[in-house]
Amino acid sequence: MPMIALRSAALVLTLAFAPAAFAAEPSLTERLHALWDRIGGTGLPAGIDASNGRIEAEQILVAAKLAGRVSEVSVEEGQTVEAGAVIARLDATDLRAELAGAEAQVRRADTAIDEAEALIVQRDSERDLAQQEYDRAAALNDRGFGTVQALDQRRSQLSVAQAAGRAAQASLAEAKAAADVARADVARIRAQLDDTVLTAPRRGRIEYKLVQSGEVVAAGAPVATLLDLSDVTMTVFLPARVAGLLSIGDEARIVLDPAPDYVVPAAVSFVAGAAQFTPKTVETADEREKLMFRVKLRIAPDLLRQYEARVKTGVRGVAYVRTDPATPWPDRLAVKLPQ
Repeated sequence: MPMIALRSAALVLTLAFAPAAFAAEPSLTERLHALWDRIGGTGLPAGIDASNGRIEAEQILVAAKLAGRVSEVSVEEGQTVEAGAVIARLDATDLRAELAGAEAQVRRADTAIDEAEALIVQRDSERDLAQQEYDRAAALNDRGFGTVQALDQRRSQLSVAQAAGRAAQASLAEAKAAADVARADVARIRAQLDDTVLTAPRRGRIEYKLVQSGEVVAAGAPVATLLDLSDVTMTVFLPARVAGLLSIGDEARIVLDPAPDYVVPAAVSFVAGAAQFTPKTVETADEREKLMFRVKLRIAPDLLRQYEARVKTGVRGVAYVRTDPATPWPDRLAVKLPQ
């Protein structure tokens, strides 16, 4: 008997024998699902459900922080690169010239610091001499051998020397500030030079090469897309009656369409907090059954690393989740991986 006819016969038979009970029972849909599973509609034991999905990997855009001309693209599509590997380089001729000028400014500032320090020594010496001459004039004036005019001159000379010393200190502070500005400018340009080298933020596979050598890109323009092969998931949509029983970390199985003989182990890593498909009113059990929740199944990074060459995004397949941990996996869903 065809599968559709078998299911229709089962539903008619059930409703014919107990119409009143089913009409009054709010879990009509759940009972029909259980009956259908027992008849063999899904071939799965109670506590295990299936849904279609496709393999996805975390995609990373490797983009240029600065605008400029691409001087080199070092990768090809499909190539696996390590974290820190060079993806592309931008032309840095102008930045190198700016760096040379900024480094010259640092040297000029250092020279200004040396000159200011030497000037401070000179002003200190002049202040000390002015102090000594003032002290002598004051002593002579106290003993009646000096004049008030001479004492006033020495006091004025001492004040000038002290002011010159303070000015020399200010010049030194200004020279040091100029040196700090010049060094900061050097650091900024060197950081920009580092930004002209685009590297992989993590290990992965190049999915698309978006530019070629010689092209001019704007700031923020993507240069390549990288797939993180340590973060591969399958996204499925499950009804509320199934999603509500799942917990993060629950075991799952994935069978891919191109390799139906293999069963890949996975784990529930995400269950949406809101339904993706919601009818306008949700009042009956049948309506609640229409609520579909997005669920992500994650494959262990260690397993992905072992079969990295076989990992392909976009491949479709069937995911199986277990809502009852006490339910054993059927033999056909036992883990089976390529050798």
